[in-house]
Amino acid sequence: MFNGIAPRYDLMNAVMTLGQHQAMRRIAARLAQPPRDGCALDLATGTGDFAAALRDIEPSVRVIGVDFALEMMRLGKKKYPATDFVAGDMLQLPVNNSSFDCAVNGFVLRNVADVRGAFAEMYRVLKPGGRAVSLEITTPRAPIWKNIFGIYFDHIMPRLGGMLSGKPDAYRYLPQSVRAFYKPEQVCELMRAVGFREVAFRWLMLGTMAVYVGMK
Repeated sequence: MFNGIAPRYDLMNAVMTLGQHQAMRRIAARLAQPPRDGCALDLATGTGDFAAALRDIEPSVRVIGVDFALEMMRLGKKKYPATDFVAGDMLQLPVNNSSFDCAVNGFVLRNVADVRGAFAEMYRVLKPGGRAVSLEITTPRAPIWKNIFGIYFDHIMPRLGGMLSGKPDAYRYLPQSVRAFYKPEQVCELMRAVGFREVAFRWLMLGTMAVYVGMK
């Protein structure tokens, strides 16, 4: 599915978030605190925007982007030649234990078959004191805004996404995946269950996104 929508993926991210998706990644990248001359891991990197946000925060950091959507990474390599793109599954990462200063992912947890397993892999590859940061779409809780968001996200966005991408099934799947996903407090519990400490989350974009942070 993601290989199929790769040519329009960046455009649709901009449309769906009213142009705020890159700002959200930069906020999350700051929370990851990539150190000078450190090494960062961007999981399900796609076209590499989160990896680029990490370098915006700390230009000296080396970033490795892992994904199994090869067409997404092919486009990402054209955009960001400084990122090392590697084919791999975030549930079975092709990297050694305790290798990275921070590990991030954006808009992927809803698509992972085993979210706890994904956090366990992030924990495994982080150095002691390393930080894990996940950015994900969520459903706002304020009643009126929740209803407005539902109209846009459940009805308008799938039609718009299908029209712009030519892949309507992909954009019908998106709101379904958000509705079926864990609540933010449950995501934090999964992080704690695999060993992360100082776990917390914060709302972004009026509660339509959440960013999760934990430390090894």
